[in-house]
Formats: sequence, C-alpha cells, structure tokens
Amino acid sequence: MEPTSSKASPWWTRSVHADRRPFLIGRNAIQAALREFFIRNDFIEVDTPTLQVSPGNEAHLHAFATEALTTDGQKAPFYLHTSPEFACKKLLAAGEERIACFAHVYRNRERGPLHHPEFTMLEWYRAGENYEALMADCAALLALAAKTVGAKKLSYRGAETDPFLQPERISVAAAFERYAGIDLLGSVGLDGSTDREHLAAEMRRVGMRVANDDHWPDLFSRVLVEKVEPYLGFGRATILDEYPVSEAALARPSARDHRVAERFELYACGVELANAFGELTNADEQRRRFEIEMAEKARIYGETYPLDEEFLEALAVMPEASGIALGFDRLVMLATGASRIEQVLWAPVSEFGS
Repeated sequence: MEPTSSKASPWWTRSVHADRRPFLIGRNAIQAALREFFIRNDFIEVDTPTLQVSPGNEAHLHAFATEALTTDGQKAPFYLHTSPEFACKKLLAAGEERIACFAHVYRNRERGPLHHPEFTMLEWYRAGENYEALMADCAALLALAAKTVGAKKLSYRGAETDPFLQPERISVAAAFERYAGIDLLGSVGLDGSTDREHLAAEMRRVGMRVANDDHWPDLFSRVLVEKVEPYLGFGRATILDEYPVSEAALARPSARDHRVAERFELYACGVELANAFGELTNADEQRRRFEIEMAEKARIYGETYPLDEEFLEALAVMPEASGIALGFDRLVMLATGASRIEQVLWAPVSEFGS
C-alpha cells in the first residue's frame, strides 16, 4: 500500500510518479536533443567539479557550505558551486574554444514553483565570438525543445510563448522607459557609478515606493521585478539586453556605451530562463567587482564568500569569449507544460524538515 498523509504524496509513490513520468520522459528527450545540437555545432561537453573554494561572488546568490578533511584531520572550507562558470572559464584559459556543460548546481534560500535547492544548469561558452551568437543559440534551443516534445507553444500557468518566432530584443533602459516610465541611465555615470537620488526621484514621480534605507541596487531590482519582468516573454521570447555595468559583475562594458554591459537575460512566458555575458577578461577589474559584490552581500546578509584566486589567475590569460547559463529544468517545464519544477526532476530534494 502507498503511504497516506495529510501532506502531498511523496514523489516516489507510484501514483505521483505516474503523473510525473511524461514530464520526465520529455526531459530526457530534450536533453538528448540539446546534446546533439551542441555536437553538431562543434562544442565539447565538459564535466566540472561540484566542490569549489568559492561558490561564486554575486551578492544575492547563497551557497551550501561544507569542509574537506585531510588525512591528518586538518579542515579546509569548501562550497557546493552555484554555477560551473569558474571551472568552465578555466577550461577556456586552458585552450578549449567551444564548451557546453550540464551541471547539477546548488543554491540555498531558494524553493518554490520555479526554484529548487539542487537543479540543472546548462552552460555553454564560445571563445572568440560575440555574445550576440548566444542570442541565436537561445532562439534555436527554444524551438528545438518545443519540437522535440511536439509542443507548438511554450506554456507556464496559462501564459504562452511561440518558440518558433524570433525573440524580441530590448535594452534594460528601454524597458524601464516603456513599462515604468523611468529614465534609468540618467542615474548611471559614464564611469558606471550610480546615483541613488536620481533613481529614487524617478520612482517617486511614477508613484513607486522608496524606503530611506534603499540603495541603488535595491531600487533597480524593485523596478525590474515589479514593473518590467511581468511584461517579458509573452507571445514571443524576450531578450533583455544591456544591463547597467553595476548589475553585470562578470560582463565586459559595451563598446557602444560604457554605462551598460554586454549582458542579456532570456525570458519566455514571464519566466527568466537564461543569463548571458560578453565575458569580462580583465582580472584586476573582476577582482574589484567581486569585492563590491561581497561588500553588498555583507551589507544585506552579513556574510561573504572567498575569492577564487586560481580563477582570477586563469582569467588573466582567458581569451575573449561569450558565455551563458540556462536553467535547464525551467526550459523543460515550459516545453512540457509542467507547473512546478518538481514535476521535471527525477528525484526532487525532500522538503526541509520533512
């Protein structure tokens, strides 16, 4: 007999698994199709380690910490990576030119319909190629995922996106103007510095809430989440491009406008699917940005993560490149019509405390 409980049935009960199984079979088919796409396009699939000396240095990413023990009992701190990015870039420095990676990654403080503490990240990198090549990749992969499972539309909780249409491309500044009526770049200096008071005044002008202790990044995030993201990726996918440099710690500045960076995010059905960069390869500048990110993390969360000195050394010899991280489970959800991420994970992590 299957267990009975007032809670939702466990994922491993036969009735629940039977309901989830079509999504899981779809997941396998999409993963196989994407692997074939990368093979056809001369990518090498790489396998990166989960344990890292640094899990990443972005203010709002939260890691799982652990420790290694030497044979004589000495302890060394390690983390489960939040992305395979550092390892992949070391491989670019080592001479690889086109690499792809399906990696299990781990993010703390994240659980919900679109979030899971352990999930699969698909990352790929193109040495010597502009990040606009990644935009073409994204369009191709959306269409391929849908075609593989026989879906005419990507869907999520009633929202739909046609994966066979060319994605809309819009800059962050244009999106702030269109959807919030806010002049974003008026609060960004030519050196990338930010003007909190200018952005706060713009937000008050359009009736948005501003708290006395809000910093510029807090205000930026509020406009993005409340006024911009609700309109992205409906009908066709959206590429949200050219983030302010202060919101793109791993991306190089745009040659067109140094106030913004070569960073874009991909949205479909209102869901953020991918985050891409024209990669920053200046090690000194990367160190400076990481230090700023960690200061922000300390301000908000009272903790910081160490820098990966090997990564910074590798960055100094890494070639110009573009790279992208795509939430593979989310792509599967949209292609198969799943409403929760647990439906597309073969063995979800148990609820904490269960």
